[in-house]
Amino acid sequence: MDELPLDSYYDHRTPGSQLAVSPTGERVAYTVTEFDADEDDTHGSLFVVPTDGSRKPHRLNHASDAGPATWSPDGERLAFVAGRDEDLELGVAGDEADAESEEDGADAPNGDEESDADAATANDEEPEPQVWLFDLDRGGDARQVTTFDEGVTDFDWGPDGERLVVSARDPTEREEADAAVREDGPVETETERLQHVHEGQGFLDDASTYLFVVDVETGDQRRLDDTADATAAGKRGLGPAWSPDGGRIAFFANQRDDADDSYTRDLHSVAPDGTDHTVHTDGSLSGGRAAWDDSGDRLAFAASPADDVYEPTEPYVLDRESGTVRSVAAGLDRTLWYFGGPCWVDGDVLAPVGDQGRTRFVRFDADGSGATRLYEGQRDAESLLTFDADGGTVAGVFSAPDDGVDVYGLDATALTAGGDVERTRLTALTDDLLDRYEQPGCRKLTVDSGDASVDAWTFYPPGFDPDDPEPRPTVLAIHGGPAVYDQPRFQFLDAVLTTRGYVVCRVNYRGSTSYGSEFSGALRGRWNSVEVDDLLAVTDALVERGWAEPDRLFATGFSQGGINTAYLVTNTDRFTAAAAEHGIYDARSAFGTDDSHVWWGQEFGLPWEDGDTYDAISSLPDAGRVDTPTLLTAGANDRRCPPEQAEQFYVSLRKQGLDARLVVYDDGHDVSTPDRAIHRFEELLGWFDRFDPATDDVSREAYDPHGRDVADEADGEGEDGEE
Repeated sequence: MDELPLDSYYDHRTPGSQLAVSPTGERVAYTVTEFDADEDDTHGSLFVVPTDGSRKPHRLNHASDAGPATWSPDGERLAFVAGRDEDLELGVAGDEADAESEEDGADAPNGDEESDADAATANDEEPEPQVWLFDLDRGGDARQVTTFDEGVTDFDWGPDGERLVVSARDPTEREEADAAVREDGPVETETERLQHVHEGQGFLDDASTYLFVVDVETGDQRRLDDTADATAAGKRGLGPAWSPDGGRIAFFANQRDDADDSYTRDLHSVAPDGTDHTVHTDGSLSGGRAAWDDSGDRLAFAASPADDVYEPTEPYVLDRESGTVRSVAAGLDRTLWYFGGPCWVDGDVLAPVGDQGRTRFVRFDADGSGATRLYEGQRDAESLLTFDADGGTVAGVFSAPDDGVDVYGLDATALTAGGDVERTRLTALTDDLLDRYEQPGCRKLTVDSGDASVDAWTFYPPGFDPDDPEPRPTVLAIHGGPAVYDQPRFQFLDAVLTTRGYVVCRVNYRGSTSYGSEFSGALRGRWNSVEVDDLLAVTDALVERGWAEPDRLFATGFSQGGINTAYLVTNTDRFTAAAAEHGIYDARSAFGTDDSHVWWGQEFGLPWEDGDTYDAISSLPDAGRVDTPTLLTAGANDRRCPPEQAEQFYVSLRKQGLDARLVVYDDGHDVSTPDRAIHRFEELLGWFDRFDPATDDVSREAYDPHGRDVADEADGEGEDGEE
């Protein structure tokens, strides 16, 4: 069995989280994440492919990144958000304008001539994301449409094809002046905001995100004043959706007085001229992903309770005439998946739904009278990752651990009718890896844990017979969230581990979604309890069934999975080694230093009012019970799980003389570049191998996760003669 090389990560391509089917249903646009080994960078590439599979995909961009795209109403133009160098046409126009000003004796824009150093600095800055436009009928490169100083986050087409509505920040003069003072002064930030930081954004200012209506040809823009949202979520976009009759623009915002102490995302709408602003929900929901039906009479959107992360996300429908908003989930008690939909197909709402640990299509009657699971052609060990629908066609991204991840086309009418549906494969994104290396087998295990039944997706090496097993080293890989779910799909890390002989087990412990609100809500307010029971029950079952070697058990997890990994090592010594990644281990000190004070307060109360709960959900007070070699990773700029959390747990273990290792990446909560990702894989593999009883003593003494021969270097025979 050939091991999957870690540097093949650079060849690993994945479709983005959004698809766009053209209005006629004949084409689908999608992005692909690709990796550049030379630049250690991630690139987004935009492709278009016929939905009948009659031609191979056509790449639209080559030199610059591209984000998710949206078709114009006539289906001939494709707009997308990207941070690219300024459009040449705009630059030339600007040069001509400056030249005319200088001839007239006017000052340059900065009041004096720009120095060479200033010009070099400006050129080194990353361009802000703007809306760009491909004219697929006429061809040629993309044309820049917007020129916002702080860029654009998201947008939608007006039904006339002549205007866009975009989300963009609009700092006030005072905020710009404050920023200028801080740039040259000793102060990092000055704030009186409750929500003062957020992951991926750092310290927050008071600037609001607004909707702007932009003329596609001229770039002229007009701000819709009543659309302001200054929350961290607003900075990521307002999710605008322009009605087919042109009369309303729907969007999501938190304009409440307690906006910094709430996860509310109310549904709003406004006329395109900025008048008749209406709030359609009462502050109890956090909504997004809106879609109008063909008539513009109804709007479907996804929403969950703003005060409870464990309750399912459901499809809602706004009736424009009556103004009523209601859930159309019809008692399904399942959660909508985070990406794709809801979409309107033949008068019903089609959405991706998490159902028993995998994502699948469900059709919801628009009057709330019923919900129907669709597409029996989807394999049991296969998941729907995102989709879009228009013009009688559905395009979806399907993924399976043994079959990679690809875009497929389906007939919308046949799909929603609930019968047999043929799908057409449109891409071949992972064929190269699949052809060269055997991929994992997959089986769902169901295990009793206390009074609950718990599912675990278990991935096994090529040549492993699950019905007549030979025990293997086993990695318990724990998902984040906690209110998410693991599902069967292709993941690079699983392939890395299984081609090296490991069994990988991903448990949907209590607290996970896709099993109903009671199962998910069992963890509410009581972390470090039932989820630990579930993880250990599955571990016991793997040993009892002969899948796992009892003295070669390993545990790891990222974010909430890191939290749970620490719970395991403070509750049991049965794991050979563990890796807790980017987690929180002391809830008291996390409160206020991370960006999740709203969540902490909703679920656990406040630390000065219920400190015992904060101690009970923390691993740090129990660090004296750890006897497992533990790797800890963190991001230096992580505001979701600050690096100080890993440092505290690491020092607590080392203070006791335990085997522990700390790796802090120059990154946020995510691992953002391919080199960092590969480094992380090396750390995990190296740590597990170091403490694996099957590893010989010489290899263990020469431990180096990144492939250097430490033993030779210690003898003066390394590359530079030094250790």
